[in-house]
Amino acid sequence: MENIHRHAGFPRLWSPRRNAAHVLFVAGQIVCRGVLNVSLENKVAIVTGAARGIGFAVAKRFVMDGAKVVIADVDDQAGEEAVKDLQSLGDAMYVHCNVAQRLDVRNLVAETLNAFKDIDILVNNAGVVVGADFLELEEDDFDRVLSINLKGAFLCSQAVARHMVEQVEAGGSPGCIINMSSINSVVAIPNQIPYCVSKGGMTQLTKTTALALAPHGIRVNAIGPGSIMTEMLSSVNSDPAAKNRIMSRTPMLRIGEPSEIASVAAFLASQDASYVTGQTIFADGGRLPLNYTVAVPDGD
Repeated sequence: MENIHRHAGFPRLWSPRRNAAHVLFVAGQIVCRGVLNVSLENKVAIVTGAARGIGFAVAKRFVMDGAKVVIADVDDQAGEEAVKDLQSLGDAMYVHCNVAQRLDVRNLVAETLNAFKDIDILVNNAGVVVGADFLELEEDDFDRVLSINLKGAFLCSQAVARHMVEQVEAGGSPGCIINMSSINSVVAIPNQIPYCVSKGGMTQLTKTTALALAPHGIRVNAIGPGSIMTEMLSSVNSDPAAKNRIMSRTPMLRIGEPSEIASVAAFLASQDASYVTGQTIFADGGRLPLNYTVAVPDGD
């Protein structure tokens, strides 16, 4: 670490770590350069919907930061392949789980405890999208999206929180829950009705669960990604018009990477976020504050 003491007697605040670079300013002056202390060493994490995309990126980041990770998904082949990728980095296992089914969730918790004894972190990432115009949307499609995206997060949170409370009462450390929300919890897309409704509900689930679990020291937060380069969005690379539309509403003029969402999750799961609960952190390249469209340079 490089310390630059501009104020006599200013204390050293952290020791060098392997993660994000950090600069501390006091009264507009650099006081200390160092590295943000993000460590999940020996923590046990469940990440739902983690066979690919943002969920896999979160699971990978957690393993790299020292956590033991359980990938939960309904795509068994992708889930097993994801675990193979992660096992070269640390401890990881796969459990089949439909988060909308209470018995599947109970089995997920039981399998995790059998393997790793504790659960310190839950990431509710599992989600689906169904596109349809409002007048044509089928009731079954609406129910399916809400059952996975919102009910699933409730079932997993309740089951894991029950164990976390027992863990605290036995003298252990409180855990944390991270919900994967979206900018579409605030803005909306007219042909993505159930998805937007589910993410709006996720905001309130985050707040109410945070309040309910705060007496036990358990923190609950959410992440609201903007446009992230997952498989779902990869088609824009070959569609200049579609990419231009995304860029025009993204002041940073680029699509985010899953690893950038994983970095937010790592922070929220760590002790660096020990006083943060009930919040949604939007990682969207500046999209939500935007009240107009931005000019997109030719060729971008």
